[in-house]
Amino acid sequence: MPLTKAEITRLRSLQEKKHREAAGLFVVEGEKVVGELLGAKFPLVDIYATPAWTGARTVDVTADEMARFSHYPTPASVLAVGKITRPPLAAGALDRGLTLALDGIQDPGNVGTLLRIADWFACDRVLLSPDCADLFSQKVVNASMGSFARVDAHTLPLATAFASVKVPVLGCDLQGDAVHALTPLRDAVIVIGSEGRGISDAVRPFVTYYITIPKYGGAESLNAAVAAAIVCDNLRRVSK
Repeated sequence: MPLTKAEITRLRSLQEKKHREAAGLFVVEGEKVVGELLGAKFPLVDIYATPAWTGARTVDVTADEMARFSHYPTPASVLAVGKITRPPLAAGALDRGLTLALDGIQDPGNVGTLLRIADWFACDRVLLSPDCADLFSQKVVNASMGSFARVDAHTLPLATAFASVKVPVLGCDLQGDAVHALTPLRDAVIVIGSEGRGISDAVRPFVTYYITIPKYGGAESLNAAVAAAIVCDNLRRVSK
């Protein structure tokens, strides 16, 4: 049965955050990312697919229909709808293991890459300040390369979350101490600020100490995701 105009409009509207929030749903499009979510057993509400898609599906559509609600200039063969869920952060959770906290990271590609980094280094959770790129943005989900489905991520005011933290809070800052001099830490919070303004004024009072990646060349700064990967690598090495 052909899709109704209302259904096509609904699927297209999920490109925008306000409509995602209102519906409690998000979309991802593309063979690779949908396959990754299915492989991670992420629960999907619907999977719209053309005959070119050979995987699981719940709604068959034609290539012309896919083109009408696709989020891409060149439509993929599959688009999936997932439910937005926000499980609460357990009390005392930040005092156990490694937490990667993103403070105002607004580029969706960076946020998705940071989720991949957290997944790679087995961080126990990721926190996103409310002014970060939307966790359920398709660009974030795609850039995470499937890590979106495996990482325990929470969006909440960081200052509130840090108010009762007992473990060290490490702030990445150009004026900090060399990350190579870190002492062993199995439990810590790593704060990555935005590339434009660094760590926010609201979060700075909770930083235990600042760390930096020693600079040997002439570059002004590092991409936030690159910096996070280097810091996580050092922490994992010293905490063995």
